[in-house]
Amino acid sequence: MVVIRLSRGGAKARPFFNIVVADKRNRRDGRFIERIGFYNPIATPNEESIRIAQDRLSYWQGVGAQASPTVDRLIRQAASKASASAA
Repeated sequence: MVVIRLSRGGAKARPFFNIVVADKRNRRDGRFIERIGFYNPIATPNEESIRIAQDRLSYWQGVGAQASPTVDRLIRQAASKASASAA
């Protein structure tokens, strides 16, 4: 099964997450199919904290990839932030 989940990077006490498409059997920070975005939980107000390639996200969801609960929450957060900045 293909899942959309977070892969941790960064340093100790400075986390940075890539949003990746991976096979469910692979480790969290292991091999992945495609990187479709990032999430920086400690971004300053003038930095971008989340970015998701919506075209690739819709493609992977269209072919059956399931988002993890955390990634699902981040997708909704990015969508609300995008609609707020467009208005």
